[in-house]
Amino acid sequence: MVATTESNTANEEMKVERSVTTLRSLTLEKMRDAILDFRFKPGERLVERTLCERLGVSRSVVREVLRHLEAEGLVETIPHQGPAVTKPDPAQAAQIYEIRGLLESEAARACALQASDAAIAELGGVIDEIDAAFQTGSPREVLRRTTEFYEKLFVAAGKEVAWDVVRSLNARINHLRSMTIAQEGRHRTAIAEMRLLHAALLRRDGAGAYEASRAHVATVAGLAGAILSQI
Repeated sequence: MVATTESNTANEEMKVERSVTTLRSLTLEKMRDAILDFRFKPGERLVERTLCERLGVSRSVVREVLRHLEAEGLVETIPHQGPAVTKPDPAQAAQIYEIRGLLESEAARACALQASDAAIAELGGVIDEIDAAFQTGSPREVLRRTTEFYEKLFVAAGKEVAWDVVRSLNARINHLRSMTIAQEGRHRTAIAEMRLLHAALLRRDGAGAYEASRAHVATVAGLAGAILSQI
């Protein structure tokens, strides 16, 4: 009897709790990925009842998730229509790239001048992983690894506060990035640009890292502008 009781207690401890918080987090991740993968197109309406059926969750969870995605800039509420996937505004996108250009280039310069050899080597490894994700046709993994690269760059540069600013825009940055990485030939040019930046880091060339970073952001800003003009 004692053994049975102990077994039941162990089983209870192993159960995964289906809490509202966990369910909301999982739903948020699914919805965010669906928007970044373009399963929901820019401008597409997000009907609560349909989402409840597709996701298998309650309307209250869907509403919370939509509010969160609206705060991230991935969803917008259209008067008299309801929530829809944000259609990136070219002027706002230009501002995002302007912020990226300013902060990333300074982080690249600082990283070249003060990061440890191990940190710079690790950045090279992440570029290899981004390259591999492109080759296997996994855009979601490209986005994850690219975000990882920039987080490591900022941290290695001692620019944690600047990274907090960039991170607050990450959902919108990745929405734009998911458009640019899908362009034909972008795999080759993106990796070439990142390896150019990494080469400057290895040389401890602050000015070279700054310029490589600025050039990279300018390129993707141009790509995004061209794409958004056609949406």
